[in-house]
Amino acid sequence: MKKIISSLLISAIMPVAVNATDAKEYVGYDRLDNIHKQIATGFTDLRKQVVKEPKGFIKYPYLIPAGFYSQLWDWDAFFMANHFISKGQPEYMKNWVLTFSQGIDDDGYVAGCMTSDGPRRAYSGKFAMKPFLSQGAYQYSKATGEWEWLRPIYKSLDNVLNYRRATQLDSVSGLYYWEIAMQSGADNNPALNYFKDDSRSFISVDATAFQYAEILSQAAIAEKLGMKDDAERLRAEAALIKANLNKICWNEQDGCYYNVDRDTREQYKRIGYSTFVPLVYRMASEENGRRMIEKYMLSEDHMKSPNGFRSLSKADVDYNNRNIIVPFSNWQGPVWGITSYIYSIGLHHYGFDNEVAWMADKVGSLMAKDLDEFGTMHETYHAETGEPLAPSNFKYRTDDGRIQGFVSWNLCMENILEGLLQNKWMLIDIEGMD
Repeated sequence: MKKIISSLLISAIMPVAVNATDAKEYVGYDRLDNIHKQIATGFTDLRKQVVKEPKGFIKYPYLIPAGFYSQLWDWDAFFMANHFISKGQPEYMKNWVLTFSQGIDDDGYVAGCMTSDGPRRAYSGKFAMKPFLSQGAYQYSKATGEWEWLRPIYKSLDNVLNYRRATQLDSVSGLYYWEIAMQSGADNNPALNYFKDDSRSFISVDATAFQYAEILSQAAIAEKLGMKDDAERLRAEAALIKANLNKICWNEQDGCYYNVDRDTREQYKRIGYSTFVPLVYRMASEENGRRMIEKYMLSEDHMKSPNGFRSLSKADVDYNNRNIIVPFSNWQGPVWGITSYIYSIGLHHYGFDNEVAWMADKVGSLMAKDLDEFGTMHETYHAETGEPLAPSNFKYRTDDGRIQGFVSWNLCMENILEGLLQNKWMLIDIEGMD
């Protein structure tokens, strides 16, 4: 049985684009290989720091971002659990789904953070959990071939989708919105309102893309469980969302997606991390995706910095590299491990693997330097200088006294390098994506 599961896991993370031998054509191949070896070695130990034993409400071993965190978070753990799937340990994704599922209330509400005392409710609006729960269930089952475990919780997952339709679906456009930026996880994203006294609400390309993926994932689950009518209905819904996103949020003249003000119905012209999320799920046409990447992602005036891809366009009036963690993290310029991973998927889908290699060299080098100097990593890095930012003072320690920094979704850098060097791309593709 172990051999069968291992084979399924390998196939789940290897949608192809570049043959492993082709990786030697990348500029700096030897550098990438060395960075990968250093990171793979360092991550072997760091992975242990993100695993917590069950306690109280949380009944299964679970994943934390290390450092000062002890909670189970929504998208942090989703991306970490995908990394663990790639390492032959899919159980952490199943544990994540089951833990969040037991926190779903009768209305379909589920908090975005679980603690040993139970869900941490309403920390950022009416719907705290970001749209990843059905995606996580699908990714685990795709990797292992196990689907029946989802039958008892299928209705609960469906209720979560219904709750989001009731609270975050814009009825005019058929697209989704965040109440405030904090709800999105990109805490101070200038493409959204991020202070409570700013009452604007925006149809959001990232909220829409994540929900599109949730609905496609639920459709695939329904199909596997023999619920053909549900699967057909959900796929039709996803197709309409994709069409509406390209009709309403795509700006043909500028060649990119924009969020849309729900009051004025005008596009809000800010370029940043969330602009590129639809590319993860191939929602843009081949022509439009490549055009957007070439015009903005690869432009030094916008996203491309000397040390990786920025989280906000350099041309934006709010662009900065301040070291911000409290009251919220800084998505207004610094290089992030998670944005690097998200960008890498879009770049890969649209045929820019050499640019993925460039980014992996830059950001991987920053992480490798961290491992050399501190034995751990930072959450963000200065886009212009490469200086490590948050956390600025390593005041937390492991049980044996070592510095404890930020680990979390930084682990996905190893997967980017494995994609380039070994053709083991850790994508989050879903059945039904065009």
